[in-house]
Amino acid sequence: MDIQLKRGLLDVCVLSAIKNEDSYGYKIIKDLKPCIELSESTLYTILKRLETAGMLTVHTSEHGGRLRKYYRITRKGLQRIEEFKSEWREVMMIYRFVTKEDHEHD
Repeated sequence: MDIQLKRGLLDVCVLSAIKNEDSYGYKIIKDLKPCIELSESTLYTILKRLETAGMLTVHTSEHGGRLRKYYRITRKGLQRIEEFKSEWREVMMIYRFVTKEDHEHD
């Protein structure tokens, strides 16, 4: 798969994992597992990129005597999910065109 396409898909998957509630690294990995396997290093690279792009914010909270980083989606992150949905409809139209059977030669 094209690396840029994969990067975009991973970004949207992570944003979708935190869309409804703030979350933390381990939980994000666990939530995404049915869809895609991510290593911690890959996840934290994605989270940093999304934070830098203004698509999520980070805050810390104590949990079990330790500080845990929680990630919250921003309006810009929500907009990115909506853009992805629109883009994906176009990708699916192209896919259907490319894979349709040519009945003209039957």
